[in-house]
Amino acid sequence: MSRFWSSVVHNLSPYVPGEQPKRDGLVKLNTNENPYPPSPRVRDAIAAAMDRLHLYPDPRASRLREAIASRYGVSPDEVFVGNGSDEVLAHTFQALLKHDAPLLFPDVTYSFYPVYCRLYGVRYQEVPLDAAMRVEIADYRRPCGAIVLANPNAPTGIALSRDAIEALVADHPDQVVVIDEAYVDFGAESAVPLVARYDNLLVIQTLSKSRALAGLRVGFAIGQRPLIEALERVKDSFNSYPLDGLAIAGAVASIEDDAWFQDTRARIMASREALSRALSDMGFEVLPSLANFVFARHASRGAAQLAAELRERGVLVRYFNGPRTADFLRITVGTDEQCRRLIELTRGLV
Repeated sequence: MSRFWSSVVHNLSPYVPGEQPKRDGLVKLNTNENPYPPSPRVRDAIAAAMDRLHLYPDPRASRLREAIASRYGVSPDEVFVGNGSDEVLAHTFQALLKHDAPLLFPDVTYSFYPVYCRLYGVRYQEVPLDAAMRVEIADYRRPCGAIVLANPNAPTGIALSRDAIEALVADHPDQVVVIDEAYVDFGAESAVPLVARYDNLLVIQTLSKSRALAGLRVGFAIGQRPLIEALERVKDSFNSYPLDGLAIAGAVASIEDDAWFQDTRARIMASREALSRALSDMGFEVLPSLANFVFARHASRGAAQLAAELRERGVLVRYFNGPRTADFLRITVGTDEQCRRLIELTRGLV
């Protein structure tokens, strides 16, 4: 601590990301990264953009917004882009979610949500997941200022249907509902088709997971124009150039390579199902995931100890020491070879 800190800094409990190890040779299944390299078109696009590094990037990232709009059947004016979906979320919390009534989100979800609330002074209430670790839409029928849900949820991987999301949005016509779809491309239903009918719906996605661009930092939101304008006003009061020219070029190329996208996501979903079956055969309870990770617990082995023993053997998984999560491991779906290594080691430990 320092006497120079402002009061807001004293009261912060920052988000803790997953370990990014310096040691080589580890099987890294702890941060939900895509195990495959991005589309080859990304490398070519970034190389071609190098000649323009002496110029500022387009502050509106128009080419990227147009590419996203074309893929999702919306107007470019209904698209907002930012430096990863975390920045898009940060602007969203500040621009749209701070009201007199509390913001609602699940008690087990993306742990950045309460961090943003403390940073921006947003009142919030956590709504408990049910006994099966699922979001119950009926539990959100209460007075609130806004709602944010990760769908599929993290770290559980469990997803709501589009019909359930629509019911939630329709139940709250006077509140913004944010659906954080970081993992939606691995088998869940996106809420983007609902945007045209609901002016209170904002959908946020990232290119870090299904597009294998975690190192490039690109995220986006889709919503009707008044919501997008609110995000733009906050962004332009903070940083007019959040995306650099290389990120814009690479992101456009990634979105345009649909064949790579479809092939890679199919491989990850197939690997997820095989991993889930193998863990179940070893006595794990595996929650039904539609993400690129699984959330699993073993009846006779503590999760913290198991994570530590796997790390000693060169495999990283994620452990969350919370009241309802302490029994579980979150395991990213890697390549088939990485998953086999995990399974072999785990079989010797349980």
